[in-house]
Amino acid sequence: MSRLKRARRIVLLVAVLVVMAVVAVGILAIGVVRQSFPDTTGKLSIEGLTSSVSVSRDARGIPTIYADNARDLFQAQGFVSAQDRFFEMDLRRHVTAGRLSEMVGSAGLESDKVIRAMGWRHVAEQELPKLAPETRQYLQAYADGVNAYIKRTESPEKMSLEYTVLARRNPGYRVEPWSPVDSLAWLKAMAWDLRGDYNDELARARLSRTTRSLKQINLLYPPYPVDRNQPILSEQDWQPVAGAADQAASAQPAALTAMRSTDGNAAIDSALAAVNAVPTSLGRGDGVGSNSWVVAGSHTTTGKPLLANDPHLGLSIPGIWTQVNLQCRTVSPACPFRVSGFTFSGLPGVVIGHNDKIAWGMTNLGPDVTDFYLEQVSGEKYLRDGRNVPLTTRAEVIKVAGGSDVPLNVRSTVHGPILSDVVPSIDEAGDRSVVRGAPQSNRYAVSLAWTALTPGTTADAVFALNRASNWSEFRKAAALFSVPSQNLVYADTAGHIGYQSPGRIPVRRSATPGAPPGFWPSPGWDSQWDWKGYVPFDELPNTFDPPEGFLVTANQAVTASPTPFLTSEWDYGFRAQRIRTLLAATPKVSPETMAQIQGDTRNTYAPALVERLLAVQVDDFTAQAQRLLRDWDGNQPGDKSRESAAAAYYNAVWKHLLEYTFDELPPDIAPDGGSRWMVVMDQLLKDPKNDWWDDKTTPGVTEGSGEILKRALVEARLDLARELGKVPATWRWGRLHELELKHQVMGGDGVPRVVQGLFNRGPFELGGGNAIVNANSWNASQPGYGVTTGPSMRMIVDLGNLDASRWVNATGQSGHAYDDHYADQVDAWAANETFPWPFSENAVREAGNDELTLEPPSPAAGP
Repeated sequence: MSRLKRARRIVLLVAVLVVMAVVAVGILAIGVVRQSFPDTTGKLSIEGLTSSVSVSRDARGIPTIYADNARDLFQAQGFVSAQDRFFEMDLRRHVTAGRLSEMVGSAGLESDKVIRAMGWRHVAEQELPKLAPETRQYLQAYADGVNAYIKRTESPEKMSLEYTVLARRNPGYRVEPWSPVDSLAWLKAMAWDLRGDYNDELARARLSRTTRSLKQINLLYPPYPVDRNQPILSEQDWQPVAGAADQAASAQPAALTAMRSTDGNAAIDSALAAVNAVPTSLGRGDGVGSNSWVVAGSHTTTGKPLLANDPHLGLSIPGIWTQVNLQCRTVSPACPFRVSGFTFSGLPGVVIGHNDKIAWGMTNLGPDVTDFYLEQVSGEKYLRDGRNVPLTTRAEVIKVAGGSDVPLNVRSTVHGPILSDVVPSIDEAGDRSVVRGAPQSNRYAVSLAWTALTPGTTADAVFALNRASNWSEFRKAAALFSVPSQNLVYADTAGHIGYQSPGRIPVRRSATPGAPPGFWPSPGWDSQWDWKGYVPFDELPNTFDPPEGFLVTANQAVTASPTPFLTSEWDYGFRAQRIRTLLAATPKVSPETMAQIQGDTRNTYAPALVERLLAVQVDDFTAQAQRLLRDWDGNQPGDKSRESAAAAYYNAVWKHLLEYTFDELPPDIAPDGGSRWMVVMDQLLKDPKNDWWDDKTTPGVTEGSGEILKRALVEARLDLARELGKVPATWRWGRLHELELKHQVMGGDGVPRVVQGLFNRGPFELGGGNAIVNANSWNASQPGYGVTTGPSMRMIVDLGNLDASRWVNATGQSGHAYDDHYADQVDAWAANETFPWPFSENAVREAGNDELTLEPPSPAAGP
């Protein structure tokens, strides 16, 4: 054999071996990935069930669960939830218990310290025995279902691909059994992310120590524009209860004159650093909110109410929501559930959706439910009304994967945990603070009062909502809703609609003269500034069958009334008013109209600013882009249209305009471009010589609005030429405004790109933006225009024909990377399309794709 032939054979052999190796690796990789995929057909024996349970999954893997009794129903839900998303559930319980470090190592330490100090899991443990007996039974049944999955699956690597990756850093990780407290603790994470955002309160305190005048700072916090954007309820819809307690302060933040010093509120800076260490589960920032509205049958094409909801939360993969249809085969007092909708993995029941009689939606009410207290601590005691009383203490130990245990001593006062013990920077928290407007020489600790740190009944509320059949039962369920406080909209098959604001809203006086309650930290040593209970449920705003025939909630002010005091921090109502305008312009609203409104991308603030921008004289190069704004109505699609090109330029100008106008603000409180900044800019444009326009980096030159507007136009043109090309007509908003769906653990910085690629999806080009109904928000203070929050799901409920209802999730039903249902709803969601939502037995049967039967274990064979 010649050398050439021998060489060819060797090359061929090597090539064959390489191909075989690649195939083997591929097969192995597929096996590793697929080993955690759920069984969705056949029969499985599940210990604890009392009868057979049917799990029918549709083409998107969404389960409908049929059972003969409530215990079996929720046990099956627990099993199916774990099948689809156990790693997400396990991650959530580690976060809420302050045990993230056990999974991910030292990267979770700061988060664990703050959560341990607040004691989320301790509160959940106290909450469980206070719940209704049936709620505890349902939670236990759900836990039994999860544990049946854990027992059947045996090892973490067979539960989810994430465990295989984490095993390299954290070998020997063991999955613990699920408990009802694991489900309850997740409610604390919800409440944390959806609490009244006190970051603005902290920002005001910091700004009050600068050289800016208090009048100038006030301009950054304008009152809610009631004359422009209507609150949820009009005076016709609701009036304050006669004799209701007035908390003796205006709800508008016009009282900065009360606190001023060059060194006050060092506590606030440190407190902000501490609370920002807590990871967000639902998202953070101006974009966290929601749209929900309901239209009475007299205004619809169906003759029955229509209800829409799309919560705006952080967007990740897997998505925040999971979908489920829970059905008792025969509805009875012992098994009262026939309910379908969206819930969170790890939590039994349905959070938002409908049953066979009513439907409900939620948007964040965002009341002020947190207060800081300055505490005079000496040793292990603190001052209260002239006496030194003992601090409450408990010892915690944080275990760290790959590291040493970290001890933590948690101290609390009557108000709550002392956050100044949590992070080293807080050690100086109360140094030279200001109390009631006067600077102090003492050093104070800082405690946090928060409604969610008292055991509540939100879990009772979830199941009560699921089985409510009319307005009266719905309100009774709402009364159990402790935290987070939500705007609840209601519709029923009998034709009624309504609204209710629930939740614990603290009653307190302002410790700072002229300021709203909770606007500034209070002196903790004087009990007159303590909370005096909560606003009675009957005094919270509500309405039933309002005269206008529809209700819109989009995080705007609930009412124009200052009582009861809810908060001074609202969304400024552009989304809500746009929805109202579109509904009022439609004589008969159809389900299709509801969907079109959900996808609306009109920026209703933009035309007023564009009028100013078009009046600015610019060079020819900039004018090429400026001309895009002519005849542009503010629509912000993500496609290749001229509107999209105009939207790209407008948002670039908006970003630069905010940067140049508010260049003196610290980066962490710089304008994010949301609705508040639109109202702020609207006011500043009426005052072209206002001091905010002046660029302090150009001494001897006093800029006005004209100079800053021109600079924004010019720089935006240059930026987009570099980013999208020199020809403005080819620009498109979607190219700038992209969404990357990232995994919470595997998708971020510090994770190898090859691993990120396994779990992340995208980018996706999107339309919409800040203060727009299709609220794919972005942060103007951060680099780029990437989507930060958005509609986490969309639903439209047709109370005339529940099977005609529609829904879509932002990602998919599954939490398993490469499962067919990991991201199979994303494209439809991005295009504002929805899927059929089968509810009746016939509709579910027609939509059925896979059928799984869960059965009790067979009796042991006799001798």
